[in-house]
Amino acid sequence: MNNTADRRLLLACALLRALATGLMGVLLGLYLARRGFGAGDIGLVIGSGLSGAVSSALFVTFLGDRFGRRRALVLLPLLACGGGLALIFTNHLLAVCAVSFLGMVNGMGRDRGAQLILEQAILPATTRNDRRTRTFAWYNMLQDIGHAVGGLTAALPVVLSQGFAVSALAGYQATLGLYVILLAVTVVLALRLSPAVEIIRAESAPAKPFPDISRSSRRIIWQISGLFAIDAIAGGFLGTALLSYFFFQRFGAGEAAIATLFFAARSANAVSHFGAAWLAGRIGLIHTMVFTHIPSSLALVAVALVPEFWMAAVLFLVRELLVEMDVPTRQSYVMAVVRPEERTWASGVTSLVRLGGWAVAPFAAGFMMQGVALATPLILGAGMKIGYDLLLWRSFRSLRPPEEHPR
Repeated sequence: MNNTADRRLLLACALLRALATGLMGVLLGLYLARRGFGAGDIGLVIGSGLSGAVSSALFVTFLGDRFGRRRALVLLPLLACGGGLALIFTNHLLAVCAVSFLGMVNGMGRDRGAQLILEQAILPATTRNDRRTRTFAWYNMLQDIGHAVGGLTAALPVVLSQGFAVSALAGYQATLGLYVILLAVTVVLALRLSPAVEIIRAESAPAKPFPDISRSSRRIIWQISGLFAIDAIAGGFLGTALLSYFFFQRFGAGEAAIATLFFAARSANAVSHFGAAWLAGRIGLIHTMVFTHIPSSLALVAVALVPEFWMAAVLFLVRELLVEMDVPTRQSYVMAVVRPEERTWASGVTSLVRLGGWAVAPFAAGFMMQGVALATPLILGAGMKIGYDLLLWRSFRSLRPPEEHPR
């Protein structure tokens, strides 16, 4: 099947949503700080938003096909629009946490939510088998571009306050309005998807909420998901909103400088995906995941210890050039070690584990910043990631994907 129209609509939705996510990732912590929230409160808000994302991902993993893929791709950004609008007018901590949960407000700066799970399930049916990998390459590349440009757009409050003589808070609220508009456009695009995006079953075949999974695949996925949980919790300590807050408090960096830094970081992420594919072809998927991740964690520890912002910025960009090299290799590895009919389940389970880890960690990270030391989440997160890499290498170095078997 080659459904070009649906494929283009999905790619456009991914780009716009990544723009919104990249924008919110940099903006959220700074906006909440401007409104008088402390580090602990910011951690609660970020954790609430990610908890909402976990809930929606759980729903689409097991019930999305029965509910309707197109319907879900319309409803989810509508809820996100509502969450963005509510943030503009809400100032009470409990209310902000509630709208962050319902609106699935993503302070991580990376799109890893329920819509991504559905889009990855739909995209293979929109192209020929020999173009499937290229389609996913474009999908990830557009997301990287969106995250980079969205992070840079987080400087808009400064531009508005200086160029149009509006208050800093008004500039932030106008930028939140842009976040809502971007998501609203994805609603319009999702409404144009064809019925071909849905799962078509014979009337005599009952819909099963839980797929049939082999014992060996269950063992592999649960074992690797346990390791992914460690990595995800560590990543939750290092979300974009908390890192932005760290640079703001530790070095006194302004919004424009932080936005520019995260634009460069997302650009480095985009370049790294191509490097990961090249390297994996030479040393293997697991070795690429581990031996690029460990240096990135060491660079992050150095970010927490250096005295000047420019030093931290350089080390952070080195980290970002390496840290995302495990993303395409991880996805490729998980899809290679299970049967084709088990891939949706495997993708959903591993995505849920990662989202769960991301949602839990910010609650603790904010209080660590406030009660222990500002750099505590960076050092702890880096240490956990190094431990995850060593355990992953030990557990899965002998389980190689088909393309790495000797001929």
